[in-house]
Amino acid sequence: MERVAKDHIIYSINEEDLQNVAHQLFDRELTRIEINLIEGSIGDYIDWFQAIENTIVKHKII
Repeated sequence: MERVAKDHIIYSINEEDLQNVAHQLFDRELTRIEINLIEGSIGDYIDWFQAIENTIVKHKII
């Protein structure tokens, strides 16, 4: 069986992603303070479990 790297990052969101959304929605850049606020809680709004389940089902892995 193939060894799985437990620390391999599958998906990430970077500051450029945050700034792109801020530009599209609010036509401005986020400040460093705003980015720090978002950084601490953005994961609370992403349903990781459902995203992973949907992807497994989509690719008919199970």
